[in-house]
Amino acid sequence: MTQPILLRGGTAVTAESEARADVLVVGETVAAVGLDLPVPSGAQVVDCSGAYVLPGGIDPHTHMELPFMGTVASEDFFSGTSAAAAGGTTTCIDFVIPGVKERVLDAYHMWRGWAQKAAADYSFHVAITWWDESVHADMGRLCREFGVNSFKHFMAYKGSIMCDDEVLVNSFSRAKELGALCTVHAENGELVARLQQQVYDAGFRGPEGHPLSRPPEVEGEAANRAIRIAEVLGVPLYLVHTSCIDSLEAITRARLEGQRVFGEVLAQHLVLDESVYRNPDWNVAAHYVMSPPFRAKEHQAALWRGVQAGMLQTTATDHCCFCTPQKQMGLEDFRKIPNGTGGIEDRMAILWHHGVATGRLTRSEFVAITSTNAAKIFNLHPKKGTIAVGSDADLVVWDPNKSRTISAKTHHQKIDFNIYEGMQIVGSPSRTYVRGSLAWDGSNLHTRRGFGRYLDRPCFSAYFMNQLQRNAQSQPVPVERVLPKRSS
Repeated sequence: MTQPILLRGGTAVTAESEARADVLVVGETVAAVGLDLPVPSGAQVVDCSGAYVLPGGIDPHTHMELPFMGTVASEDFFSGTSAAAAGGTTTCIDFVIPGVKERVLDAYHMWRGWAQKAAADYSFHVAITWWDESVHADMGRLCREFGVNSFKHFMAYKGSIMCDDEVLVNSFSRAKELGALCTVHAENGELVARLQQQVYDAGFRGPEGHPLSRPPEVEGEAANRAIRIAEVLGVPLYLVHTSCIDSLEAITRARLEGQRVFGEVLAQHLVLDESVYRNPDWNVAAHYVMSPPFRAKEHQAALWRGVQAGMLQTTATDHCCFCTPQKQMGLEDFRKIPNGTGGIEDRMAILWHHGVATGRLTRSEFVAITSTNAAKIFNLHPKKGTIAVGSDADLVVWDPNKSRTISAKTHHQKIDFNIYEGMQIVGSPSRTYVRGSLAWDGSNLHTRRGFGRYLDRPCFSAYFMNQLQRNAQSQPVPVERVLPKRSS
C-alpha cells in the first residue's frame, strides 16, 4: 500500500462550505477530513498552512489529438493531462467525433486507444454527426456498456460534422429514451457558411475575417433553436462555450421557465476580447481563431454576470492546440485556419485571479464552477468534485499568494503559443494530487504515462427523465405565445 498522506493545517474548500481542516489520503481516496487529525504511522505530512485545499478541477470540454480541418491537434492525452495537473485540473471530459458515415462505436474505440496514455482521469462525450439505425443502436450500447451519458451535436461546420434539425430531433429523442444528456455547439452553420463567403469576397482574408463571419446572432439563433427542440422533446440540454449575450439570454429565459438547461463558459471568453484578431502579426492573431470567436467587451461583462447569477454553471477550455505551422494552413484564407486554442493549464488560475481575487466569486463558487458542478451534471459526483470520505483523492493545495507570468516559454502544454502570454496572475497550485498520487509539486511534474483511468458515467434514471417530461408538459403556456395580442 502507498504511504498515507496528511494535508495538515490548510482550509478545505468545497462548493458548499470552507473550514480549517486536515485531509487524510489513504491509497487513492480521502479517508478522513477534520481538524487536528492524528498522524497515521508512516504518513507523509504536508504543511498546508496559509493554503486552501480544493477538489481537483474538472474540465468538461477538451480535444486531445483531435483530427480536424486537415491536421491533428498537437496536444496528446499524456501531455495534455499532465499540463492540466500543473494547473490543478485532475479530470477532463474529451470528445469522440466520428466522421460522417463513420460507425460511432468504431470512433469511440479509436479514441479510447489514444487516451490510454493519459496521466489523469478522463471520460468522453460522443458526437452524433449523422443518423441511421446503426447510430441509434450504438448510442444504446455506449450508454449501457461503456458509461457514456452525454452526446455532442455540432450545429456548425457545414459540409462536415454539422447536424441538421432531422439529426438533432432523432438524436435528442434517442438520448431521452436512454437517460442521456444532449450537448450542443450552438452556431447556425448555414449562416456561418454564407457569411464566410461574403466576408472572404469582401477582401477580408486574414484572422480578422473570422469574427466577422460568426457574429453573436448566429450563436443566439442556434442556442434558442436547440433549447426549443429540447423543450418539446423533454430532454435536458447543455450548451458548450457560451460566448455572447444572445445565447446567454436564451439560456436564462429557458431556465427561468423551468427548463433543464445548463450553460458552459470558457475561461478565455471571460478575459479576452475581439481586439486579438486585429494584431498586426498574422501568426499571433491566427492563434486566437476558435469557434465561437472572442467577442466585444460587453459580452465578457454579461458572461461574468451569468456565472455570478448561476445561469452558467461550468467553466471549460475547449482545449484544442494547433502550433504556428498548422495555423499557417490558412495563411491566405481565414476559413482554412484550424480552429482552436490551448488553455487547460491556466483555466483555474485565470478564474481565481479574475474571479476570486477581484471579488466576483467566492472561493466556494470557484470550486463549484471549476469542479463540482461539472461532476454533478455529468454524474461523476461524489467520487469527483468534492472533498469527502470515500471520494477520489483528486486534491489541489492552492497557494493564493503565488504569483507568476503566463508564457509559452514556461507552460507544459504542447503548443508554441499561449493565448494569455505575458498575463501576470496571483494564485496557483503548489501541489496537485491525482487519486492520491503527486502529479505537480509547484515546480515540477511527476505525472505517469497511463496512470489516468477511464470514468464510467451512468445515465440518468428513467424516473428523472420522466419527471423532466412531466414538468415540461405541465408548464402553463402563456396565451400570448399561442394567440397574437389584439389591437386596442
